[in-house]
Amino acid sequence: MVKLRLKRCGRKQRAIYQIVTIDVRSRREGRDLQKVGFYDPMKNQTYLNVPAIRYFLEKDA
Repeated sequence: MVKLRLKRCGRKQRAIYQIVTIDVRSRREGRDLQKVGFYDPMKNQTYLNVPAIRYFLEKDA
């Protein structure tokens, strides 16, 4: 089974999160299947790859 998760990256006190599809059994920082977007809370920016997200939601996410 696959889930959409936020994967933390960036510097200390300056986090940026990648939105990834990842196997349920993997930990948060584990190996992801595909990167489908990012979220930057400091700049309040978000990017989503909607076709890729729909593909994984139809499969099982």
